Amino acid sequence: MSLEASHMPRATSPTSSGRSSPVNPRSRLGAEDALSKKDKNYRRYASAVERALSLFDTALQEWADYISFLARLLKALQSRPSGIAEIPHKSLVSRRLAQCLKPSLPSGVHQKTIEVYTYIFNVLGVDNLSRDLSLYLPGLSPTLSYASLSNKPALLSLFETHILALGNASLRPALKAIFLALLPGLEEETSEEFERTHSILARLKIALGQGQENGAQQRDTSNDQYYWQCLFLASITSSSRRQGALAFMVRNLPRIGSSRERHGSSGNQQGIDRGPPELEDDASAAVQAVINPEPGLLLRAFATGLRDEQLLIQRGFLDLLVTHLPLHSDVIQRIATRDDTDRLVAAAASVVARREMSLNRRLWTWFLGPELTSDSQSSTPVTPQRSTSGNVSTSSFVGLESHRTYFERFGLDSLVRSILKMIRSNSVSPSEKARPFRICLSLMDRWEIGSTVVPQLFLPLLESLWRYQGIATSRESFEEVFRSASVFFDGVESGLIWGEIERVLTSSLGDQETLEDHQGDLNLIYFIVTKFNIREEEMQTLHMPIIALMIVIHLQKFFQESPDLAKADSAELEQTALKLALTLLDSIPERAFVRVTAAPRSQAPEEVNGGFVESSEIFLNSVQTFYRSYQWNIDHSGFPCSPELIGQLLLQNIVQLILQELRTRRHFRQVEMELLLLEKASRKITRIAGIDRQLCLSALVQALVSISSQQEQPASIESITTLVSALETFITALPSEIWDTDHQTRQVITDLVTRLWPWLSPSKPSNNVEAARCIWRLQLISPDIRLIEGCIATLMSEDGQLPFGATPLDSARRFATLWAHSNSSIKSLHSRGPSHSRTMRLDLENYSSSPTAEMVMLGRPMMLLLDSLFEARAELFNFTTNWLQSLPTLDSIIQWLLHRLRMSRFLIGCSTANRPKATLPATYDLSDLRDCQYVLQTIINIIVCSPGNIWTSLAIQDPLSAQSPSPGAESTRASLLAISGAKEPFNTQAYLIHTCLTILREALQEDRIPISQVSSLRQTASSLIQHVLLGVGQLSMSVLLSIESTVIEALTKSVEEADALVQVPLMNLLVVVLRLCSAGTEDASISMHQMTFSGDRTKSLQPLSTSAETVEKDEPSEAAPHPLPALLNCLLYGLSSPNNYPVLDHWVRFLDDCLPFYAENAFYILMPLVNCFNNTIRNVFELLRAEFEGQEMAVVTDEPLLALHSLLNGLERSLARAHERLVQHEAGVSALKTPEQSQGFFGNMVSGVFSPEPTKVRSSTANNRLTVLLCFKDAILVCLDIWTWASHGHSKELREPTPSASLSYASIRMKNRTRRILEHLITAEALECLETLVEVWCHTNHQENTPKSLAVFNLLHVLDGSRPKNTIPALFNAMYSRTNPNALEPGRKSSLTADLSDTALADFLVGYLRSLEDDAMDEIWVDCMAFLKDVLGNPLPQRQILPRLLEFTAILGEKVNNTNFGEQRRMRRDLGDLFVRLLAAALTAKPLNFAQVDATALDSDGANMQQQNNASRHIQSNDIISIVASILPNLSRILVDADRMAAASSMIALQILTPIIQSKVYPHNMLPTTLDIFLTMSRISEVSKIWRKIVAEAFNDPRFFCASSLKLAEEGWMPVLRQWTSLDKDRIKDYVSRLTPPTAAGIMFGVGASSARLEADRKTQLVLRRIALLVLAATDDAYVMDIDGIQAKVLELLTATAASSPSSATRAELYMLLRALILKTSAVHMASLWPTISSELFDALSSLFLGEQHDTYSLNSALQACKLLDTLVTLAPDEFQLREWLFITDTVDAVYRPHAWRPVALVDELAENLDSYSGNHNSAPASSLAIAAPTGKRRPLLNSENVRDVSMEAVVDSVLRPFFRQISINAFESTYSMEVPDWKACYDILLYDLFNDSTMA
Repeated sequence: MSLEASHMPRATSPTSSGRSSPVNPRSRLGAEDALSKKDKNYRRYASAVERALSLFDTALQEWADYISFLARLLKALQSRPSGIAEIPHKSLVSRRLAQCLKPSLPSGVHQKTIEVYTYIFNVLGVDNLSRDLSLYLPGLSPTLSYASLSNKPALLSLFETHILALGNASLRPALKAIFLALLPGLEEETSEEFERTHSILARLKIALGQGQENGAQQRDTSNDQYYWQCLFLASITSSSRRQGALAFMVRNLPRIGSSRERHGSSGNQQGIDRGPPELEDDASAAVQAVINPEPGLLLRAFATGLRDEQLLIQRGFLDLLVTHLPLHSDVIQRIATRDDTDRLVAAAASVVARREMSLNRRLWTWFLGPELTSDSQSSTPVTPQRSTSGNVSTSSFVGLESHRTYFERFGLDSLVRSILKMIRSNSVSPSEKARPFRICLSLMDRWEIGSTVVPQLFLPLLESLWRYQGIATSRESFEEVFRSASVFFDGVESGLIWGEIERVLTSSLGDQETLEDHQGDLNLIYFIVTKFNIREEEMQTLHMPIIALMIVIHLQKFFQESPDLAKADSAELEQTALKLALTLLDSIPERAFVRVTAAPRSQAPEEVNGGFVESSEIFLNSVQTFYRSYQWNIDHSGFPCSPELIGQLLLQNIVQLILQELRTRRHFRQVEMELLLLEKASRKITRIAGIDRQLCLSALVQALVSISSQQEQPASIESITTLVSALETFITALPSEIWDTDHQTRQVITDLVTRLWPWLSPSKPSNNVEAARCIWRLQLISPDIRLIEGCIATLMSEDGQLPFGATPLDSARRFATLWAHSNSSIKSLHSRGPSHSRTMRLDLENYSSSPTAEMVMLGRPMMLLLDSLFEARAELFNFTTNWLQSLPTLDSIIQWLLHRLRMSRFLIGCSTANRPKATLPATYDLSDLRDCQYVLQTIINIIVCSPGNIWTSLAIQDPLSAQSPSPGAESTRASLLAISGAKEPFNTQAYLIHTCLTILREALQEDRIPISQVSSLRQTASSLIQHVLLGVGQLSMSVLLSIESTVIEALTKSVEEADALVQVPLMNLLVVVLRLCSAGTEDASISMHQMTFSGDRTKSLQPLSTSAETVEKDEPSEAAPHPLPALLNCLLYGLSSPNNYPVLDHWVRFLDDCLPFYAENAFYILMPLVNCFNNTIRNVFELLRAEFEGQEMAVVTDEPLLALHSLLNGLERSLARAHERLVQHEAGVSALKTPEQSQGFFGNMVSGVFSPEPTKVRSSTANNRLTVLLCFKDAILVCLDIWTWASHGHSKELREPTPSASLSYASIRMKNRTRRILEHLITAEALECLETLVEVWCHTNHQENTPKSLAVFNLLHVLDGSRPKNTIPALFNAMYSRTNPNALEPGRKSSLTADLSDTALADFLVGYLRSLEDDAMDEIWVDCMAFLKDVLGNPLPQRQILPRLLEFTAILGEKVNNTNFGEQRRMRRDLGDLFVRLLAAALTAKPLNFAQVDATALDSDGANMQQQNNASRHIQSNDIISIVASILPNLSRILVDADRMAAASSMIALQILTPIIQSKVYPHNMLPTTLDIFLTMSRISEVSKIWRKIVAEAFNDPRFFCASSLKLAEEGWMPVLRQWTSLDKDRIKDYVSRLTPPTAAGIMFGVGASSARLEADRKTQLVLRRIALLVLAATDDAYVMDIDGIQAKVLELLTATAASSPSSATRAELYMLLRALILKTSAVHMASLWPTISSELFDALSSLFLGEQHDTYSLNSALQACKLLDTLVTLAPDEFQLREWLFITDTVDAVYRPHAWRPVALVDELAENLDSYSGNHNSAPASSLAIAAPTGKRRPLLNSENVRDVSMEAVVDSVLRPFFRQISINAFESTYSMEVPDWKACYDILLYDLFNDSTMA
């Protein structure tokens, strides 16, 4: 509310009728005259009245008793002595009369009551009735609304005869109440009492001005103002009286138009301004009375009427608006504030939401002004006229151009502001957010309004929807609002939509100063385009091409004019604009760029002879002109230019934008989107012209030169990828022969390959995949198929100048990377396909299906790399050897070499059979022979360097089945079958042997071929056969031992010097020496294949053995000499050195070959070896993770991914070797053990008790096993970290943008490798490995679902060795190993290496079972049932985990319920039996322990602390309350039998709930989970009786209201009590019957009397609080039938005094009960209680007057009475508004107090009394109550925050005194602000008071 006194005239003081000021109601209760009391006749008279009143409490049973009572009362009153005009006991008389007028009584009772009222008013006369009006008027006020037709005349006579005769001093405070009392008589205009009621209200205005001083005839206008203000307040606050108020205003409200309309004269022609509101001197007095002192009330009265729920009321107020308050009136346009005007206009506009034509027609009339006459329609428009006072004249409107002009002048701004206020509201309610859309949709029904309103609201409306998407409480809420927005959007003209979009885009892309301010605008436009329906034909063919072209032109123009600014700030803006253009282009059909019909245009770009820039500028200007004339213009001119020209300009501007980006290197990432835009545009535009392809190539060359200007570092991968995309798009989207003929194309492709080459380095794994794909994309568009092959070969050649200082080894590594990603790149390009390529050079189908597809581009570079194998000492040789050994696609290389052999002319000539030697043709020459020898030698090199996987590659079936078979293939096939000795198909090994044998057998033409070449060829062939058949060699023992030490020292030194080249040969030599030493001199022959490597260890390591097996054949015997200790140090040093990461594969193979020589010492070296591996793996993993996360690391290494892979191989192999030997040792001592027999799930419970003591051998084996298991544990932790990161951990930590392809590649490799290791480890030692995983899970915060805790479950689900049928029994074994190990067989016991308790294992078991699929129950059912039966057979050892096992059983039952395997009935029955038995065992294991709380912790704040801690902690294994609470909702799915349900529920109720309630610390031990159990059990019918008994016991406990957590009471106890009372309907009656009336009989004196009284007070207080709490917990109007009983008990207790038992101390609880009834009961059902409430409130508040003694009312009672009043004022029920004037000033006098104002309302007088006592009569109190921030709701002043910390002694000064000063004005301001009552706030305050036990006796 905005109240500005400077602009509002203050009301003058009302005239008096003999009194200087009105007397407050309290002083009138002083009642009888002292002289009359001394009169004997008066005492007899008073006694008769008292006897008559006593009948009300005893004799009233039926309605006839009421008539009898009233007759007796009337007879007693008629016995009044003459001369006495007083009514004895008038307070009680007025209350009884009011109670006799309650609506439930028949009309006869009402008639008799009115008769008594009439007599009393006649006795009192005017003066006494003025004094006692506050006693009798409240009882009469509500009667007219429900009185019968026969009683209404008598009731109206009372007002006519007696009320209207009162003076201003009496009527003014009660005027609003009188209005509310009489307005129901005006609801029916055809009723008999309408005219009479209207006459009374009209005369009331005259009566209000009666008693002018000195006989003055001129009436005081302030009374008329006050009269209308009270009427408006009555209409605002009471919806039930609004119909009557409307009828009265229709007849009496003056027409509030402009001053010109009122006076009918013309004024000067002036402009309309909104200066300060100054009223004209000659204004109508009637109008002045309506709008002063607060014109806002008038507008609010109309606003509330327009928002009424009844259609007739809305229609009536709209009619009243049109006739009495037109839009151009002075009140709306000048006098009222802008906010008030907007409020009225918003309320009027809201009626369109009803979609009712009768309402809309009236609204259009009000918005569009008076109808034009025929004369005025033809007149010339003139300027609106103003009078001399500045008012708009009526004659001004007849000359206006149209109704639209009227609306634009007077209503447009307010309507737009009001709807904008709705749009910008903070509400998240879907209905509130959808309302503006529905209003605007209806406003568009009239084009005069919609055409002006919608353009201003279109974008704000859609912006509100866009923002609501992020704050909506649910998707359904957003969808509800979106549906309304979609309907609105579809109703808006397309020209307006795209005109607004054009305006926003022009301002966003054309403003270079505030780029950051326009990003949100572009996001909004993108939201509109993507969310709404823009598929209309006109949009797609007319508007979208224009807007898309406009976006591209603006971007191109902006970046051309300000390249520096664009480079710095516009990346995000440009990206959003391009996304928008792409979206539009996707929706544009091809026909949109084809001319259909020719339309005349003023000036189109194609008619301009200027260049490209001029055409774009003219187009932008024409677009702006087009949309300005298009909006709401049906006869628009069509396209601003031809569709063909739009298409050509679009292509030209896109190309120019791309070229501009390439030249300036601003945002390479945006170029990809621009290229996509060009590609899509070229598909839709058939005619491409005006684009210079040569210019495109020049831009690419310029960009290449630009990105290569800095030689110290390679160009970024983003820029190169962009250039590749640009070239690819130019070639495919802009086809031309220039791409094939121009040499610049080849130069650009070559330069791009050169720039991509450095990004293939393994040291930069984050971009390898992208670089490889770019090279293959260039291959597809290359004009020459061999161009890129030659470029790569040049880059790899040593003679070429390698870029950026690269070495041949670097080039080889890059080629290896390119080879690794070529196959996936080809498949990726194939899946993408040549969707739009018009010049595709290659066939992707053949590329992806050919086995040698890579060789099309990589054949020559591959041969160059293989040439390095000829130089064994070169650095490149070591790399190539290592690469070939780990190459999974080696078969492709072999196939390529075999293809060359088959195509060799030399071999073709040699294969020609049955030909004489002399007749052999000259089909080959020396070069052919050398080529054949070269290929054979290359194969030998590959065999030597990659024996591990060469045999798999050489096992290719049928090598002769090629696409192009060679000559003589059939004869060769016959020979191969003879060599292989088998049927077809044969393998490559046979083919190689055959080829070599053919070369050896054939006689070559030596005259043409030099003998040296032939000999060399034969040597090569022989060597190839030798390698294929495996040769042998020997050495002596003495030399070997000497070499051994020397090589170890040399190897160690090479590691120190980081000399990787010498390490590999040294390690190979050392392995040979060790093997020869172990084999002995008599058997020292070792195959060359076995000397170098031991089987296929790098590609697929053997799984860890799980059974006792023999040692490998080449493993030395135990008698062999042990290796030197220096060897171990050398191994550890070599494996951990960062310098050795590139050659780790060699070290791993070296370690694998050395391990067999340690024999028994293997277990002693295992621990340091595994620690070395783990530490090194973690270091390398951190380096790799840092690379992908973009972090800077102090140590940089090459090839971290390959190094990690090698280390994992070494770790796995070391553990495999150790476990194999452990299994052998355990198998060797197994014969010493006693055979054990299996009994039950865990075998014999006492097995192992009498087993013999283990021998010494057994002890040594146990130590070895412990060592191996600890190493297993460390390996699992390392692998789990890597697997977790690869699976979950990198999603939120990576830099942006992240090369997703390379990341996926690295993640998949690491994940698969660690998964295989974990698979082998779990297969070998399932129990121990599982315990390690459980330990990891327990040490992470598994309750918050961290990545590692999730990874444990996910890992167990993907490993074959950890299937549920293996994992569940292992978990059972682990638990039994800790609880009852003697019950297990030795083979099933755990070694207890993991730091786990049985409770931790039980937690994991529950979590694991919950994560399993339902179908897995079939695998584990038998094991689970056997385990549970064993546990129940001896539950004592498992007592700590019994609650968790109970939850485990419940989950098992839920999952089984979802399946259908097995015999469901029997299974469910067995499971139910086990569940009930397990529940009994869990509850009896530790009885009552969960209900006890340490009493020492319950200090002043201890209870609250304990409650919060218990409520916030997670479910623990022994927390049976939380577990039962989680199980109970699904108990019916677990226990299908009613008997078992009853047994289990009873057990829970009696052994959990009952001990908690009976605990000494109740209710502080109540938890939310406990109350969940209470609430859930209420739905179980089998235990209903027990449950109700327990709830009753808890509720009846005297400590119930000591609960420290109000939230727990509201969210926990209230639903329980609601359910309890719904099941037990008579519970409230039981508590009401416990209330005993106060009595003074039998009270003793002394200490005993006080104790008895306190005890009675406390019992009564508890009962009253219980009743109030039940009322609050129940549904609305649940206890309507019990209102009379409650009222009777309340009336009895209100008679209590300070000396009675119970005493008046219970009054506070009575007020709480009344507040509860007010909150939960409709006002109509409270009719009989209002007189009691009013009287009691009056007495309670009066007790606070200083200087008076009131033992009946304590400070706490007074405080609760104030809270009752606060609640009533906040909720403002209609019945209370009739009595509100007794307590507060409920009219404008609360703000605009008249001169010499004196308080009349009780609260105002009380505030003045307290202020006068403190000596501060004229100033505000020192403190004021804190008022919450405005929320649109009316909140109580006496909230918990204002009262909580105030002592009872200081409550009057600190709380009540400010409350009395603020409540009247606060109530008026809340009404003025039209705030809705905050029911929840009142509810919370009452709940706080009920649970505040400090106020009880």
